[in-house]
Amino acid sequence: MKGFHFKTYEAPDQSPFDRLFEIFKELIVHTSGDFDETISWMRELDVEYKLTDEKYTIDDFIEDLKKKGYIKEEIKQDGNGETKITSKTERAIRQQALNNIFGNLQKAGKGNHKTKTLGQGDERNGEFRAFNFGDNIENISLTESIKNAQINHGIDSFNLTENDLVLEETEQKSQMSTVLMIDISHSMILYGEDRITPAKKVAMAFAELITTRYPKDTIDILVFGDDAWTISIQELPYLKVGPYHTNTVAGLQLAMDILRRKRNTNKQIFMITDGKPSCIKEPDGNYYMNSNGLDQYIVEKCYNQAKIARKLHIPITTFMIAQDPYLQKFVNAFTEANQGKAFYTGLKGLGEIIFEDYETNRKKKLK
Repeated sequence: MKGFHFKTYEAPDQSPFDRLFEIFKELIVHTSGDFDETISWMRELDVEYKLTDEKYTIDDFIEDLKKKGYIKEEIKQDGNGETKITSKTERAIRQQALNNIFGNLQKAGKGNHKTKTLGQGDERNGEFRAFNFGDNIENISLTESIKNAQINHGIDSFNLTENDLVLEETEQKSQMSTVLMIDISHSMILYGEDRITPAKKVAMAFAELITTRYPKDTIDILVFGDDAWTISIQELPYLKVGPYHTNTVAGLQLAMDILRRKRNTNKQIFMITDGKPSCIKEPDGNYYMNSNGLDQYIVEKCYNQAKIARKLHIPITTFMIAQDPYLQKFVNAFTEANQGKAFYTGLKGLGEIIFEDYETNRKKKLK
């Protein structure tokens, strides 16, 4: 349980279930959705930190999880039962990640991606101007127009003319298609540091943010190791690192394939990685792997993908969770080939950096 620190402070209106559920949601991400392991950790923490008392035990908590629909019993192929979390828990985990990572961000309304151009858009912005021939009559503000008529002609001889009409301005709302790439190579858990769990939390928070705050945008998530494949938002809590090398090329190819099918004009790739590219799949189906330093053959393949993305007007933003000088040199060259961006960062604050860059990209692309 190294790395977990618990404070004695407790919200005065927090029930025993709510207090334990906050811990449960945190641990279930660390165990990649393994309910039994999570409860085992909670029992250990209970012994050390006295999380429960005789009035409300861990067993009572498990029963409440069942009653509230957060867990369910499933029968495995061998006939034995297995306890799993439900979609309700998955949503609660994503919401907690969103609150923890983006909770300090200013709230905004639906579709909050704005251009600087006023005109015949799809959402009104509360500003007014005089009506001009050819304007959409649906955007005429009756209240403001009648007010003008009263001022211009008086109440006794009320008359509404074209010169009295006032139009409420609208703003065109843009749409962004984003592919988030997550490195699941073995290095994400090497050297005693768990890097995949924070990466999962950031991905869950980012996905929840876009689907709830920016519903007109799209977010696709893919993982890459020896190969690359897409995963659903619902699969994020269960994501695990494998005994994989890092096939960055496969991830970029899949990301661009996804974005080619999107109708949105604005497209981008976010890549979270901590390691160097060390694997590619050859046309004959065999894998070429080399973990010793930077293999120039593999590196050149990465540069080629960066250039292809640039031709497709797809910027790549790399979030590099490593500080090795030779890796930074590679990322610099990769970024230059794509004309994208790179952030050399630790895991702390990664979510805020991703969000800020997402917002910046939206504003820079709009005309």
